[in-house]
Amino acid sequence: MGADSLDSRYSWIRLAISLLIGLIGNVGMWVVIVVMPAIQSEFGLDRAEASYPYILTMVGFALGNFLIGTVVDRIGITWALSGAAVLIGAGFTLAAFSPTILMLSMLHLLIGLGTACSFGPLIADVSLWFLKRRGIAVAIAASANYLSGAFWPVMLSDFQTAHGWRGVYLLLAAVCLVSIIGLAQLLRRRVPIEATARSDAASRARAHSSGFSHTMLVAMLGLAGIGCCVAMSMPQVHIVSFCVDLGYGPAVGAEMLSLMLLGGVASRLLSGLVSDRLGGLKTLIIGSTLQMLALFLYLPFDGLVSLYVVSTIFGLSQGGIVPSYAVIVREYMPAKEAGSRVGFVLMTTIIGMAMGGWMSGWIYDITGSYQMAFWNGIGWNLLNLAIILTILMRTRTPSGLPA
Repeated sequence: MGADSLDSRYSWIRLAISLLIGLIGNVGMWVVIVVMPAIQSEFGLDRAEASYPYILTMVGFALGNFLIGTVVDRIGITWALSGAAVLIGAGFTLAAFSPTILMLSMLHLLIGLGTACSFGPLIADVSLWFLKRRGIAVAIAASANYLSGAFWPVMLSDFQTAHGWRGVYLLLAAVCLVSIIGLAQLLRRRVPIEATARSDAASRARAHSSGFSHTMLVAMLGLAGIGCCVAMSMPQVHIVSFCVDLGYGPAVGAEMLSLMLLGGVASRLLSGLVSDRLGGLKTLIIGSTLQMLALFLYLPFDGLVSLYVVSTIFGLSQGGIVPSYAVIVREYMPAKEAGSRVGFVLMTTIIGMAMGGWMSGWIYDITGSYQMAFWNGIGWNLLNLAIILTILMRTRTPSGLPA
């Protein structure tokens, strides 16, 4: 296989394997949201304190996207995934026996670090194997994160009722360790040099047309990523707690989270198709605008049926945002920097999720409701739009490339 390796049959098979790994490996990001009410009750915490394990998960997740992404550029995805599986397994096992919220939170840092390998680094690896269909391929790989969030909360609900959150953690330790290491062995093949050269030629042409250096562009995308994900985190992180406050219970909140994330999967796939035609920047602007409009819908509605509808709309609105960052980076950066550059930008989006998760809990503790938290998200969303529009207006598009 040479230059024709890109967009090949093997590329799609590799993508399918990566999707399955992501479905399993990303559970570390979502399970803490489901067990948050149980942890709050067991340790006697307020809402902001109960968010600490999630915050530390996202800190580890953010660092892991950049650090492991850099490692993948050097040694490949297989060894990185195997090491990450060990981290996840150890983290969940030790967390299941945590006697304090401090120890539990610190172990979630380890869980988040390992979980990260199934997101940014895996997406970056997939992007190396596609050129014409890179947008939809990246979107499919990124959808594993949302599929994980839609699948695991529902699947673990009854198990948590029977065995508690600690039993859930022991189960996940075994599942992640065995399955991720096994599947990672199927991704040993590296991209041929001829295929890399072909991909890099397209990236150089686009980068030359831009008025921004790589460093400046990555910095701007990073700040934009924080803004969009502070906004995104309000419904995603607190929807279960929001439903508990309204008297609907955690099971209903978990169902709404699943609907939100399933909508996000559809949105990501559609955005991938759009980005193959319009490019990553315009696709990101469309998604960010729709996300902000969806956030407004949470303000007047708190009925059961209306929340199901709004949560679905929110998922359909924002799912394609994060994959668009990976597409933009690959449109401008060479393949040898894919892991570190994609990892850095996705790290900033996760920092935004962590900030937003904590800020929403803090605002709730001060005001006694989530109304101002939604307004806070809308404000950060406007910052994201301002930055991305600036990049789009300053960038010239060479002929033959998506606008």
